[in-house]
Amino acid sequence: MLDKTGFDLWADGYDKAVGLSDNSDTYPFAGYRQVLALIYSRCLSRGTPTVLDIGFGTGTLTSKLYDAGCRIYGQDFSPKMLAAAQAKMPDAKLYCGDFTQGLHPELASRRYDFIVSTYALHHLSDSQKLPFLAKILELLEPGGELLIGDVAFGSRAQLEECRAQVGDGWDDEEFYFVCDELARDLPGLWFQRVSYCSGVVGFCN
Repeated sequence: MLDKTGFDLWADGYDKAVGLSDNSDTYPFAGYRQVLALIYSRCLSRGTPTVLDIGFGTGTLTSKLYDAGCRIYGQDFSPKMLAAAQAKMPDAKLYCGDFTQGLHPELASRRYDFIVSTYALHHLSDSQKLPFLAKILELLEPGGELLIGDVAFGSRAQLEECRAQVGDGWDDEEFYFVCDELARDLPGLWFQRVSYCSGVVGFCN
């Protein structure tokens, strides 16, 4: 798993690397553009909402929401990726920090119409996911939504099928969403599958 320095070093080529994986329909980014498009369209279905992006990277998704008039807040632990995103979104409120250690106090003191995260929360272990999700759900406005785009599966059987298909390329240091298991503790959680290894996990407040 990449640490902060690794993500800094990868920042310049990140978008290209993701695009190559998506174009060739390979793990882990098969379906990437469609995942982002689904989240983008759902956010804009409510006009120009306030959006918190956790692990925004170079701002691929949130810069599009920003350009559409959304008010953007975010946290990422790579200073170099943050700088790239801030250049695209000069008025966005972006903070540097490791979300596995919690949100920046400025972000944790606000409420949002949408909280989004793409290809970041798989760095949380299965035991960390539930308390983290429960905590950020408290930051949603009434009727707000949490939208997570990531390597994700409806069931453990789907995950194991994908693991077998990927073989040696599987990343054992990442922890992917298994939605029917999370839904036991978060009733109302839904999942829209996009590719054999990706989808959108959602929850309405």
